[in-house]
Amino acid sequence: MSEKPETQIIAIYGKGGIGKSFTLANLSYSMAQAGKRVLLIGCDPKSDTTSLLFGGRACPTIIETSARKQAAGEKVQIGDVCFKRDGVFAMELGGPEVGRGCGGRGIIHGFELLEKLGFHDWGFDYVLLDFLGDVVCGGFGLPIARDMCQKVIVVGSNDLQSLYVANNVCSAVDYFRRLGGNVGVAGLVINKDDGTGEAQAFADAVGIPVLAAIPADDDIRRKSANYEIVGRPGGRWSPLFEALAAEVASAPPLRPTPLSQDGLLDLFTGEAVGRDVVLVPATMEDMWPSGAADRPSLEILYEPA
Repeated sequence: MSEKPETQIIAIYGKGGIGKSFTLANLSYSMAQAGKRVLLIGCDPKSDTTSLLFGGRACPTIIETSARKQAAGEKVQIGDVCFKRDGVFAMELGGPEVGRGCGGRGIIHGFELLEKLGFHDWGFDYVLLDFLGDVVCGGFGLPIARDMCQKVIVVGSNDLQSLYVANNVCSAVDYFRRLGGNVGVAGLVINKDDGTGEAQAFADAVGIPVLAAIPADDDIRRKSANYEIVGRPGGRWSPLFEALAAEVASAPPLRPTPLSQDGLLDLFTGEAVGRDVVLVPATMEDMWPSGAADRPSLEILYEPA
């Protein structure tokens, strides 16, 4: 009897609003239509990863369900938090409301609960994790820091902020590789590609491939805004997501070479990023236009013994 293939656990990172959820909903759908067992886990406190997959419906999150069940003295069952559509299994970790807790800690708690539910024995072909890339506290770096996934995919566009986040993710992967970690970057998905080329230049510079370039097309924008899967078999965009699924499956985890801030800025024209701006140091006179006042120091000085 042949051995069961190892589950590929893949973490997708990107700047908030860059299109991770859109990419993942269509990628997971395409994988499932090809006969793969796919689990999609939203790890964004906004809990919007599965919204497109479920036509705009919000599913109960693990965090809120766990709190409610615990208060009632009940155990969380898989049917309370995991839902399916056309072969894709999906769930949301969730997170606290603004100012009421740590989102990263919520992620850690969510994965602890998943382990109690038997996460490592579920036998999926692919587990796709949706993480915010522009949040740097511990929970959001969990897959990279603890080798919880084999590879990372970054989603970006031809703009400085999304590539700044992508570069930060590459820096995190490089850092933990130097500490003995094994997670690598499989590649970059360019979303809303307008053809200007900065994202491709970034991928070339850090040494990762472009897995797909999703165009800035009004048909995609309109359908995704209406919570429609654009990667349905036979549709206009199906070949794009089928090709992305094949690339995601086969792309090896690479160790990137992150860029310096200046190296990142060099991907853009001076007009786009204001590279001709000169940093002029402020003076005490600037801070006290009416004249600087002598103020006693708060430093504690100890006389020598």
